[in-house]
Amino acid sequence: MKQQRGFTLIELIIVIVILGILAVTAAPRFIDLQGDAREATLDGVKAAIQGGSQLVYAKAAIDGVQADNDAADSTVSINGQNVNVTFGYPDASEADVATLGAWLELNVSLVLNDANADFLLVIGNGDADTPADGQFAIMPIDTDFVAAPAADEGCQVVYTQAADENSSPDVTINAGGC
Repeated sequence: MKQQRGFTLIELIIVIVILGILAVTAAPRFIDLQGDAREATLDGVKAAIQGGSQLVYAKAAIDGVQADNDAADSTVSINGQNVNVTFGYPDASEADVATLGAWLELNVSLVLNDANADFLLVIGNGDADTPADGQFAIMPIDTDFVAAPAADEGCQVVYTQAADENSSPDVTINAGGC
């Protein structure tokens, strides 16, 4: 009688099926491609906001309104659109889709899940479900704003307007919930 060495074909197939099931269930936990892509998109949005706000400041300096803190009276014309500025930078409280589009080339909407936009714009007015006054937030269009998010919540870029003539706007990313 011959002694058998190795595995039978059935044993090999069972092991391969078990490994396949484990890979399908465990891989998404280790490979978060969608979250990484959203976080990279937020990095791009942050860079666009920082660059655009610097261009607005340059225009405000040329017009001599870089030290004014009254956004209602201080505007600069960019691409034919009047943009309200505070200390030369875009004023967050006066932001809307049109003025944001003048200095920031993002396809934004004020409506969640708008099929014609890529990003949602939430303007701060002090309510609990919006950013603080003097801020606006931009997030992927299918993501809602999270006020005071915990470390694992939120997927947004928050712009805080300049506090005085010696400071620049603060742009932060909260990507814990992406």
